Amino acid sequence: MKGLTVLADENMPAVEALLGKQVRVIRKAGRSICHEDLSGVDVLLVRSVTRIDEELLAGSGVRFVGTATSGFDHVDRDWLSQQGIGFAHAPGSNSNSVVEYVLAAIAAIENCLERLLAGATVGIIGHGHVGSAVATCLRALGGNVRVFDPWLDQGCLTGACSLEAVLECDIISVHAELTSQQPWPSIHLLSHDQLGSLGTGQLLINASRGAVVDNQALLVALQRGAGPNVVIDVWEGEPEVDTELLALTQIGTAHIAGYSLDGKMLATRMLCDALVVGDLLPSLSQAETRAAEPLRLDATGLSSVSLIRQLIMMRYDIRQDDSLLREALDSATLGAFDRLRREYADRRELRGSELAISGLDDSRTQVLRALGCRISAAPLPL
Repeated sequence: MKGLTVLADENMPAVEALLGKQVRVIRKAGRSICHEDLSGVDVLLVRSVTRIDEELLAGSGVRFVGTATSGFDHVDRDWLSQQGIGFAHAPGSNSNSVVEYVLAAIAAIENCLERLLAGATVGIIGHGHVGSAVATCLRALGGNVRVFDPWLDQGCLTGACSLEAVLECDIISVHAELTSQQPWPSIHLLSHDQLGSLGTGQLLINASRGAVVDNQALLVALQRGAGPNVVIDVWEGEPEVDTELLALTQIGTAHIAGYSLDGKMLATRMLCDALVVGDLLPSLSQAETRAAEPLRLDATGLSSVSLIRQLIMMRYDIRQDDSLLREALDSATLGAFDRLRREYADRRELRGSELAISGLDDSRTQVLRALGCRISAAPLPL
């Protein structure tokens, strides 16, 4: 539609390429978007850092809002519906990116990967698009997966159990939506009592929303010296980060678990497709994602653990993101957290990657399938 104006978060890739010359696209940092920016804007495309509500949109001409995220706790959908404003999100777009972040965390912490492949217990809190994808992958790699999600039909949920049973697991990965809705609100779902029950042999990963885990209670538990290994991607009070808590984590990152280029591109396309479905656009341009370079590896003599670690590192070094966050916060630069997200380097996913690999046997081929890799019919020279 000629004359359509779109305001988009600066961290969303390929908006201009997909919408084409038929649309005027304005870019702005998501946390800075305010009511005054919406003059003449028809469509608002955001990520999780922009609060969408009456205060932002009242009196504007915005007809459609899209969030390039699976979750939408930052969006007042009831108000949008009352105003007749269209809405779309991108469920599942970043699921595999988060799966691979969790895998990278497990592979980076002591012997957690070895324990996973040997059948360690894995607790998943929240079984939506992301949590279910994490459960499927870790189960395929040998983990004994338990799931806590009281909002779902327990009879249809493989491995359903209580929160207490999940908190007994060797590895606990949090993927709950942030909600205050009764009867199972998730705000501070893990607080003093729950966190105090965790021990030094466990690993706790939070890649959902910061406030699902009470950060002050977690700090207290870790200061006692008897808490679990901790990996945190999401922080209560973002973009502020509790540096005392960060100092006691094994890995801390800047809310980038779902930030793979593949996931962000998929989210953008899903929102742009929704504009076509909603008759705001006649069609999209044919933008294509650049294919990731094939991975070349000789697996001869590698154990399954070593193979997984090498493949993960070839696509993503989680320790580098940890170092970047610590260095940024040490510099005390204003806006350091958001700068890390804004300037985040392209990260490609392992799933769907083409492997030019030799020296495989059946057990390691099974591992590659669990990771979603494609093996070249005729492996390239290594």
